[in-house]
Amino acid sequence: MKFLDQAKIYIRSGNGGGGAVSFRREKFIPNGGPDGGDGGTGGHVWIEAVEGLNTLIDYRYQQHFKAQTGGHGMGRNMHGAKGEDVVLKVPVGTQVLDEDKETVLLDMDEAGKIELLLRGGNGGWGNNRFKGPINQAPKHANPGQDGQERAIWLRLKLIADIGLAGLPNAGKSTFLAAASAARPKIADYPFTTLAPNLGMVDLSPSERFVIADIPGLIEGASEGAGLGTRFLGHVERSASLIHLIDGTQADVVEAWRIIRHELDAYGEGLADKTELLALNKIDALSDEERQEKAAALEAASGKRPWLVSGVSGEGVPELLRAAWAEVRKTRGEIDDAGDDVQPAGAWTP
Repeated sequence: MKFLDQAKIYIRSGNGGGGAVSFRREKFIPNGGPDGGDGGTGGHVWIEAVEGLNTLIDYRYQQHFKAQTGGHGMGRNMHGAKGEDVVLKVPVGTQVLDEDKETVLLDMDEAGKIELLLRGGNGGWGNNRFKGPINQAPKHANPGQDGQERAIWLRLKLIADIGLAGLPNAGKSTFLAAASAARPKIADYPFTTLAPNLGMVDLSPSERFVIADIPGLIEGASEGAGLGTRFLGHVERSASLIHLIDGTQADVVEAWRIIRHELDAYGEGLADKTELLALNKIDALSDEERQEKAAALEAASGKRPWLVSGVSGEGVPELLRAAWAEVRKTRGEIDDAGDDVQPAGAWTP
């Protein structure tokens, strides 16, 4: 399935049905009076976040959505039926933006969340509504109210607990394949990954989290170089970032600095997230090279990097355990010291 994380669509709620002009005509009832019914309300436009979707590809092939017009009123005080609603089903994590592509109108961040986008027009009154002691036989009715219409943008931000960051060919896809059941495309050339990949990490039946592999950043990505920073929005909600450094390249410190600069330039709190720094591809390094490059990264970043290999699996379980601890901190299950947090109001001996 092709990945699509933003789409522009046009929505319109239904018009209200028109009221009816009608008079009661029955045998032996010479003065029946008005009996025109009201029109029905036009259909509304809703948006719902549903599980099982991870792309907006459905909105690539259909961009116009219009709710049904309400039914018209009829004689014998019969009111028109309400117009059928339109429900837009989107993946969890989808944001609804105004036409300017900047103003966030809604954030569909929970499964099952449903919100009203446009309300249908009210139905018009039939002539039965206008009768009175002065005007006992009104011959007019109201038309239905027009529906609303607007253009909106849908922007998907995947719900991932941990994000993978790094330069192209840092081994992110290989690491994702080693850490989860995901099978992303892996090759020995840059920009193999052109769209985010998600993987579910299963440490145990009760220890599971989602990890996202983001297409590689390059120097100048914040200014549009390469694939730019378009896909970084998918890790804005993550607990922390795993920053993978290709241990086989000559200057690992410069590789770390390039990504840190792009994260700072992007903003949205990414630079403030906890960074789990990992020196990858250590299976191709000698013990002396491992220690030398790890020491250089520690001197530059102020933190000791994890030594991992997505190919051999060395160090991967330990890094995933550290990532799981960060996820639990974000969820409020443990404190900074790693101790379990007692739920408010829980029983204590």
